[in-house]
Amino acid sequence: MTEYKFVVVGDGGVGKSALTIQLIQGQFIEEYDPTIEDSYRKQVLIDGETCLLDILDTAGQEEYSAMRDQYMRTGEGFLLVFALNEYKSFENIHAYREQIRRVKDNDEVPMVLVGNKCDLQQRAVDQRSVQELARSFGIPFIDTSAKTRKHVDEAFHALVREIRKFKHKEKPKRRRRCAII
Repeated sequence: MTEYKFVVVGDGGVGKSALTIQLIQGQFIEEYDPTIEDSYRKQVLIDGETCLLDILDTAGQEEYSAMRDQYMRTGEGFLLVFALNEYKSFENIHAYREQIRRVKDNDEVPMVLVGNKCDLQQRAVDQRSVQELARSFGIPFIDTSAKTRKHVDEAFHALVREIRKFKHKEKPKRRRRCAII
């Protein structure tokens, strides 16, 4: 069984823990309790393959930013989460992406852009801006709601597919030759 190491990043209060707990336990936690660092594991079936998701839910608060480099080193793929009702969290996605690329020392790192809280009427981030950002990063974008569970599974599954694509691209193709003398 293939194991995938995910890191969920984004500003405090955007719903990183809520998304992760919704995936793992199938429930929505209403009250906000800032995370320092939590780890979860779940076995899932994606595209006919059983996988083990190892998910690191991280601190969004600035006072824990020194820990970010450490957990970014261990991740294979990243969910870049922002809240659709909070423009600043969307703007800060650039900084998370750049930090990941710097720490991984690679411009190509599997990532999925996640706009959470799509169940709310008040949107501060328009769809076009999000799609343009995702296109400029060359990564998929998924609208989610941890509250209603809308597209929660899809976001995590999309990241598995991105990691698979990355691993497939990374492997050099060997040509086998046979010489008869």
